[in-house]
Amino acid sequence: MLLLIVFAETGLFFGFFLPGDSLLFTAGLLCGTEYLDTTISMLLFSLCAAGILGYLTGYLIGLRAGNMLLRKKDSLLFKKQYIDSTRAFYERHGSLAFILGRFLPIVRTFVPILAGMIKIDFRRFMFLNILGCFCWVFSIVLAGYYLGRTFPVVKDYLEWIIIGMVIITAIPVVITFMNEKRRSRASSDNQ
Repeated sequence: MLLLIVFAETGLFFGFFLPGDSLLFTAGLLCGTEYLDTTISMLLFSLCAAGILGYLTGYLIGLRAGNMLLRKKDSLLFKKQYIDSTRAFYERHGSLAFILGRFLPIVRTFVPILAGMIKIDFRRFMFLNILGCFCWVFSIVLAGYYLGRTFPVVKDYLEWIIIGMVIITAIPVVITFMNEKRRSRASSDNQ
């Protein structure tokens, strides 16, 4: 289930609401307290495979259906604002958006779709996809893992930790969207 959620959140446009960061951290924490019956290396590499395949799927969706997505009307699960914010984020950060974007929940979903829409070179995309995924998965899972190994009693406070992770990962998203709104208002005022 964990692998499917990571795959969907990183590659399917309706997966933006899934809690990838908190699940990665929790999986690492549970692996560190031995409540998850897998090795840390198996957990890391299977999550990386799911994240890389998810981004690849998002890229292919953007490549094949990009024009349709731009014409699509806003709905409960899809808003053009998400693509516009991701495009602005990508234009500002360039290739670094593939690494930084992995740490921003909504941006993480739309970076590969936008990459396909604007037809980024596939080899460059795959290099940045793999690099970004390893940075994202290893940093978050290992943080949870070492917390669980160091303080095994932390498993008793799991629900508070998950709530804290959701809040912590929401902060950059809120800041990013507020900055994008301010930038678009400023650019529309200047025109």
